Amino acid sequence: MVKIGLLSDTHGHLDDRILDYFKDVDEIWHAGDIGSMEVLDRLQAYKPCRIVFGNIDDHEIRRETKEFLSFEIEKMKISMTHIAGKPGKYVEPAHQFIEETKPDVFICGHSHILLVKHDPRYKMLWLNPGACGIKGFHPIRTMLRFQINNGKVEKMEAIELGRRA
Repeated sequence: MVKIGLLSDTHGHLDDRILDYFKDVDEIWHAGDIGSMEVLDRLQAYKPCRIVFGNIDDHEIRRETKEFLSFEIEKMKISMTHIAGKPGKYVEPAHQFIEETKPDVFICGHSHILLVKHDPRYKMLWLNPGACGIKGFHPIRTMLRFQINNGKVEKMEAIELGRRA
């Protein structure tokens, strides 16, 4: 079993409460728009991380991360990128990435809207943790915490960090 903390769209702001919520996770996954090397460095110093860059991330962050990430953990194939659209309306090249990797779980960010949904077409769980930073149009800052255990996603929690302002 692996415990995961999933966030996105920090936009250069890492609320200390995020680290508190993630104190018992094994890995932190960030679905892009990190916003600063300081945020990237703090996360990587805190826990093992799997991170993709987003559209606002500069050349330094892009040098340390990837646009697309695919890996296996606890008998599940995970694919992650920042900009993807949503189930039924994927944008290219995210659609091609899904076709190529055939994940059990697909993760993206960018929309600033938390959504957990089963995509019946690709038989995968689609996750967007929303945005936990203070920049953007989202009213409530959100993230996800869950476990992957022997091919199953379990104990999914949507965490609200409060208002953006």
